[in-house]
Amino acid sequence: MAGSILFISDLHLGLESPEREKIKENQLIEFLKTKGKSAEKLYILGDLFDYWFEYRRVVQKGFYKTIAALKEVVESGVDVNYIIGNHDFLHRDFFQKEIGIKMYSDPISAELYGKKFYLGHGDGLVKNDTGYKILKKILRNKVLQWLYSLLHPDFGIWLASATSKKSRDYTNKKNYGDCDGLFETAQQKIDEGFDYVLFGHSHLRAEKTYKNGYYINLGSWLTQPCYGKYQDGKFEIIDWQ
Repeated sequence: MAGSILFISDLHLGLESPEREKIKENQLIEFLKTKGKSAEKLYILGDLFDYWFEYRRVVQKGFYKTIAALKEVVESGVDVNYIIGNHDFLHRDFFQKEIGIKMYSDPISAELYGKKFYLGHGDGLVKNDTGYKILKKILRNKVLQWLYSLLHPDFGIWLASATSKKSRDYTNKKNYGDCDGLFETAQQKIDEGFDYVLFGHSHLRAEKTYKNGYYINLGSWLTQPCYGKYQDGKFEIIDWQ
């Protein structure tokens, strides 16, 4: 029997109240210990954190249990891959060097048991979101990131957290219309030969068939914790209680 390939997305650790965050982090740690450590591969499709700014010598506190659990998964022999999302993209090299996770700033392709997967967070693909596309170019500018790193960590991390929460409030109220750019992109990738296209970002769970391929969106742990599982030629989204 082939090993399982697992996928999670959009947990936004740090967004909600301390009480809610404790519940959510405990759910994640239980998932990592009971499911993650027995998988062959684990893919994190972005926004594991609601904000992340990694200084050269400072790692923000509050997520040490998650970091320790991820380290245990890697040490158990699981290949862990992290595609950075739009809320947690300010990484340096801590996750690679200290935890052993492979980090990607752009979508990736992977061949898993003979099937071609296209994996990404999905930011920048939603229609009618020109403002974010401009903001993304600004926030990912290396010079601006370096200037931001000159801020004291207490202030810099506070500002990143506050800005992320305002961004979430804005996107929750915004009407993006009926056109789903994520599904359109998935259709294009399936036409290029991919069998499965997986995104997050929109927080709208989806399982759609197109020709001989499949578009999957894992939704968000803010509404219903879940994970994707591919094993023995079958993909399914499983709720995690």
